[in-house]
Amino acid sequence: AIIWKDKKYRYDWLNDNIQKCHNIIVSHQIKQGSVVALEGDFSPNSMALLLALIEKACIIVPLTNTSNKNENRLFDIAQVEFVFRVSSDDVITAEIVSKRVDNTYYKIIRERKHPGLVLFTSGTSGEPKAAVHDFLSLLEKFKKRRLTLRTLNFLLFDHWGGLNTMFYILSNGGVVIATKDRNPENVCKLIEEYKIELLPASPTFLNLLLLSGTHEDYDLSSLKIISYGTEPMPESTLKRLKKIFPEVKLLQTYGLIELGVMQSKSEKDDSLWVKVGGDGYNTRVVDGMLEIKAKSAMLGYLNAPSPFTEDGWFKTGDAVEVNGEYIKILGRKSEIINVGGEKVYPQEVENVILEIDNVAEATVYGEKN
Repeated sequence: AIIWKDKKYRYDWLNDNIQKCHNIIVSHQIKQGSVVALEGDFSPNSMALLLALIEKACIIVPLTNTSNKNENRLFDIAQVEFVFRVSSDDVITAEIVSKRVDNTYYKIIRERKHPGLVLFTSGTSGEPKAAVHDFLSLLEKFKKRRLTLRTLNFLLFDHWGGLNTMFYILSNGGVVIATKDRNPENVCKLIEEYKIELLPASPTFLNLLLLSGTHEDYDLSSLKIISYGTEPMPESTLKRLKKIFPEVKLLQTYGLIELGVMQSKSEKDDSLWVKVGGDGYNTRVVDGMLEIKAKSAMLGYLNAPSPFTEDGWFKTGDAVEVNGEYIKILGRKSEIINVGGEKVYPQEVENVILEIDNVAEATVYGEKN
């Protein structure tokens, strides 16, 4: 089931450990509907504890160890009652944080007797927003059996992309290869050593991988799919990836913490045009902006107004071009730079700059003038 720090853990071990974690939850008198922060990374105990908290129907707030500096503020927003910390050595510790508080969304989840999930946006512009989900709505899609691949759990523990990977692999009886060290050297080493077939990563990491040249020092022939998402992919990086990994399928994914990760199909491996949707998702474009209606949509934000239209469509804030069934994501509406009345997306300018020889990385931003 899991490979972590060169040690292999079987599915029977995982089942036994979920039961042990269940006993830990009970011993701390944590009840159904309690708000529990789980701080860690993808490790055997953090995965088992997460699955046990879901079975107990708790409202779970996954955090990484790097959230520490912001921890108390996040606890306040999410109204956390208990926190479990899983150390880098996979040791579980627990503490009581605060008393129980109620709000509309938590009340709905508790009445349904379902587990809940609270995910934070990155908060790059101001305070992070807390999205509240009925966890069962997000987990529904994993009932359908799909292709099993040996996969690196690259994306983070507090990120739906990372959790989505874990649930996808475990629900299909695959192998999750987990690591805390996500630098190109170690990732390539793990791919070679464990014959990893699927690498879900961010465009930033993939660009870093190409710049480092580390891929030339390892045998990465086991790779079948590289999926990318979480941020715009520079066209130049995508074309270089295809050149270096001609046999590997390059798949653009699209997901949001408010909706989950959708099924996607790239028009071509080296194309940014993508078809998104699948079971439980409908898409439409209004005034050049992508809107999505999803069965797995969050109930709402704990600390921000609702982003849904009256008829239940989520305004993604992503500007898109449309070509038949395919869309191309231009960037966030909030990133548009107005240059003498001309609307400019930084990503488009960055793509051109990145094609210039000897340019490794570029950032374009607007300044008031």
